[in-house]
Amino acid sequence: MKVNRIVANLKSNDAALARSFYQDILGLDLLMDHGWIHTYGSDASMEVQVSVASEGGSGTDVPALSIEVDNLEEVLKRLKGRNIPIVYGPVDEPWGVRRFYVQDPTGALVNILQHI
Repeated sequence: MKVNRIVANLKSNDAALARSFYQDILGLDLLMDHGWIHTYGSDASMEVQVSVASEGGSGTDVPALSIEVDNLEEVLKRLKGRNIPIVYGPVDEPWGVRRFYVQDPTGALVNILQHI
């Protein structure tokens, strides 16, 4: 037996609210829209991972999601263009990533990172 997919489910009373963040800022595709649920994704091959943590590293809160991107500066530029505040960072961490935290429209803390 193997795990084929892990899906993160974020609660929101307005599923469309997250469209701008996940589609326009992060560049994910809208894969499914049933009105009450919107699923965003990419055709990129990804590893299945689940992290269990007592903190988010460097004394930060544990984020609900960690999203690795190939161009962190572009994501920062898109967020700043929409006046979305950065909660932590950007910072180069001692474990080899450059990252920042932001809250998505559902209120979830999201760790956006790029390996350096």
